Amino acid sequence: MMGVEDQAVLDENAAALGVPRKQLMESSGNAVARVVRDVAESGREVAVVAGRGNNGGDAFVTARFLKAYDVTVHLLGRAETITTDIARENWDALQRAAVDAREVRDSTDLDLGDPDVVIDAMLGTGVTGALREPEATAAERIGETDATVVAVDVPSGIDADTGEAAGAAVDADHVVTFHDDKPGLAEIDAEVTVADIGIPEAAERFVERGDLRRLSRDPQSHKGDHGEVLVIGGGPYTGAPALTAQAAFRAGADLVRVACPSSVAREVQSFSEGIIVRPFTGDLLEPGHVDQLLDRAVEHDVIVIGPGLGNAKGTLEAVGEFLAEFDGRAVIDADALQVVPEVDTDATLLCTPHQGELRTMGGETDADWETRTALVESFAADLDQTLLVKGAYDVISDGETTRVNRTGNPGMTVGGTGDVLAGASSALLATQEPIHAGAIAAYANGRAGDLAVEEYGHGLVAPDLVDALPTALWGETDE
Repeated sequence: MMGVEDQAVLDENAAALGVPRKQLMESSGNAVARVVRDVAESGREVAVVAGRGNNGGDAFVTARFLKAYDVTVHLLGRAETITTDIARENWDALQRAAVDAREVRDSTDLDLGDPDVVIDAMLGTGVTGALREPEATAAERIGETDATVVAVDVPSGIDADTGEAAGAAVDADHVVTFHDDKPGLAEIDAEVTVADIGIPEAAERFVERGDLRRLSRDPQSHKGDHGEVLVIGGGPYTGAPALTAQAAFRAGADLVRVACPSSVAREVQSFSEGIIVRPFTGDLLEPGHVDQLLDRAVEHDVIVIGPGLGNAKGTLEAVGEFLAEFDGRAVIDADALQVVPEVDTDATLLCTPHQGELRTMGGETDADWETRTALVESFAADLDQTLLVKGAYDVISDGETTRVNRTGNPGMTVGGTGDVLAGASSALLATQEPIHAGAIAAYANGRAGDLAVEEYGHGLVAPDLVDALPTALWGETDE
């Protein structure tokens, strides 16, 4: 079952794979026409009540497929205000085909006549809240008819995720929804048809630009709303935690702090003026530091633990003790990964191993990406955590949902790119579910590598990925 945001992601991923929304609209309109033929004989009167978005565009296509019926299309508003190019193209096609298609500039003038079928295509799944004008009056007019009401994707006024209405809504007899059922449709008294409109399975499997739709921000948001990250790292290595922190900033975190041994605090701070360092005594992470770090952790939305920590016995013991007491969200990377299978934790983990680290954790891998995908999914289910396993094809799985990312290039075998991925993952985990955070982080990290290799060839270095992350996440795509 698919939520509204999931469907929007899927539509755009399909376009990225070469199946454009216009093609999906043609299939959607045809699917609605098939249901109309099931509920009414040829020659019957059909009234289409259409909005100015893609939901209306689906119904414009439907009207073309109902040549054997007496069809009237009522557009709520002026044709020049149709909001998408593909919906406008299909409206224009109705004009050229001499279909009776009318603009309703005042909802009080809407006259549906006495139709046998009304097609509700006013508002799609992306619109929630109480119906406004002209849709509110149009819903009332639809309710006054004796027609069989067929809704496109969801009855107007109904929240497709919950099935609830914030006010008046269209009372549909049939709903034609696309690709997969919507959670809210189970809550309404209507016959639901789930139509296959040709979205390829790959649009769900592979991470594509559509997944970036999940990153929208509230324009009224404030400092801290997009995540405060604590990186626990450093000791034997200083560059790793600094790269992780910088990547977290570039991937959208509002504040990033690094907890590291005091012996390397100055070096870590020197990498970027934006990093806030919170040193703890000594040269390495030790069990005696755990209580202090837990106190700091509760002040943050996400923890990253592992970059640059090393694998000293006391350090790994400290990681285990920390995770045993921690119940928040954490990205686990590098040497800290080997502790995960043995620790009993209430934390929500996003683990980012390469394939060698996966084997150290007890997982299996394979050269064939499809076989590897099944193995990662099984191991994620055993761990009851989310895995992002790095490779030529990255595999992201929480044991139930599994995604595959194909961005990236061989130049990214240079050291430090995994630290960048861990940082990007942490910023995204502050606002996204783990499976989505991992998928988007893998896509963005790989695309940043692709952008960097265009400029530097295989002489790229990890900081080049950090600089390219904003473009990979929010900039123009080249598709």
